[in-house]
Amino acid sequence: MKNNLILAISGNDIFSGGGLHADLATYTVNQLHGFVAVTCLTAMTEQGFEVIPVDSTVFSQQLHSLKNVPFSAIKLGLLPNVEIADLALDFVKAHAGIPVVLDPVLVCKETHDVEVSALREELIKFFPYASIITPNLPEAELLAQKELRTVEDVKEAARIFHFLGAKSVVIKGGNRLDSQKAIDVYYDGEQFKILESPVLENNNTGAGCTFASSIVSQLLLGKSIFEAVQISKKFVYQAIQHSDQYGVVQYEKKSDI
Repeated sequence: MKNNLILAISGNDIFSGGGLHADLATYTVNQLHGFVAVTCLTAMTEQGFEVIPVDSTVFSQQLHSLKNVPFSAIKLGLLPNVEIADLALDFVKAHAGIPVVLDPVLVCKETHDVEVSALREELIKFFPYASIITPNLPEAELLAQKELRTVEDVKEAARIFHFLGAKSVVIKGGNRLDSQKAIDVYYDGEQFKILESPVLENNNTGAGCTFASSIVSQLLLGKSIFEAVQISKKFVYQAIQHSDQYGVVQYEKKSDI
């Protein structure tokens, strides 16, 4: 029986714009009860943006603590090393039959794109178990191992991901494909859908994390995969439009977010 229990396997964003903070906030907005298994901490150091993995034994203990919780959906975010990725994959395999959204976090945007993971092969292992994967354009390039400069390039990458086992894919092009539009490409193995919205000013809203968390929330609420993607793109647009510099949504300005 479906309930409102949803798990985020994700990292802690020190700036609180993405990661588990965005996940839990999105679940709450959708009136779902969110749990978190924390994969890593982050910090700004003299060397730049740093990802500090949780000890794999501690991460394993977190998952063991949650083994009897009857989750109805799972969202996966930043997996910082092979050990944690393998443990997360085993947990997903043990929860077959529920919506799973994989946000394959390889690149984080702080002041600029920062590559935070090199687990291409490990992430691809999740593809057959995910309802949908949600890479951004730099991540899609790393996963597909090719440059993506046009919508046709992005479509080819989506075909590659489907061949590798992904049931559905949405590649978030942002404003890299068109400076005036945020363009995303959706593919389900049969048809492509292009989603567009105006480009908004940058801020600290964790758009990728929020997008994936919104999709998994909508799947749990009974929406189809493409409906969940459509709703989530609008949700993220409104969240960015009505948030402050730290990504905090000003709910009094927009009561329907």
